[in-house]
Amino acid sequence: MILKRTLIWVSAALLFVSCQTNPFTGEKNLNFVSNDQLFPASFAQYDQFLSENDVVTGTAEANMIKRVGSKVETAAERYLNANGYEGFLDDFRWEYNLVKDDAVNAFAMPGGKIVFYTGILPIAENETGVAVVMAHEIAHALADHGAQRMSAAQLQQLGAVAGGIAVSGRSQETQQIFAQAYGLGTTVGVMLPFSRKHETEADRIGLTLMAIAGYDPDEASKLWERMAAQSDGQAPPEFLSTHPANQTRINNLEKWAPEARAEAKKYGVNSFQ
Repeated sequence: MILKRTLIWVSAALLFVSCQTNPFTGEKNLNFVSNDQLFPASFAQYDQFLSENDVVTGTAEANMIKRVGSKVETAAERYLNANGYEGFLDDFRWEYNLVKDDAVNAFAMPGGKIVFYTGILPIAENETGVAVVMAHEIAHALADHGAQRMSAAQLQQLGAVAGGIAVSGRSQETQQIFAQAYGLGTTVGVMLPFSRKHETEADRIGLTLMAIAGYDPDEASKLWERMAAQSDGQAPPEFLSTHPANQTRINNLEKWAPEARAEAKKYGVNSFQ
């Protein structure tokens, strides 16, 4: 009963405690961390990462990463300005770098710091494929997903403390059972769904941004088909993953592509690369 009440409390907090509005979805977001706190730390960590890794510069691929990033960034600014969010990007310091690494990955840090690994380029295949990944990562940064994850982790820790206090008078065995059950319950029942929601949100926002930038949104689902083929069925079940299953993403992207095309037309984009 104590575990159930604690899980309900953490879930409710994730749903209802909020500080900012997502400009793309209109939803209130859980966020205890201000950009003034988060961005300087993010920028410092990004610089440290670059100093410790092999950054590719001056090549056609490195230049493409910067070009695509700049185009999607401009698309985001156009969307935000048109929807009443002028100045939203004032504190962002956009940067796009290609790092030599075989990992099939890319990531975004708060404040607009993006990294692509060379290992993802063969799956991207071309500039439009890069735009799919780039727009997804930029969407993470724009939606403050990093700050939200930090805020959720703080709530999870608070719940653990509250639950620990509630069972402090019980036997050592009961306290250990609670700690294990709480960790598993909040991870599988709360934190992982929270992360999957972010990934789905970034997919949808990214699809719109890449379309406004002039890239064909129909190519997004095709990229994830290539991702699925590359993964060789090694991914964990969706409910144990931080990301939606590949087929879930493919289905969603196919469904949302017409919406992205329609949105892009509002900005005078009628043909796509």
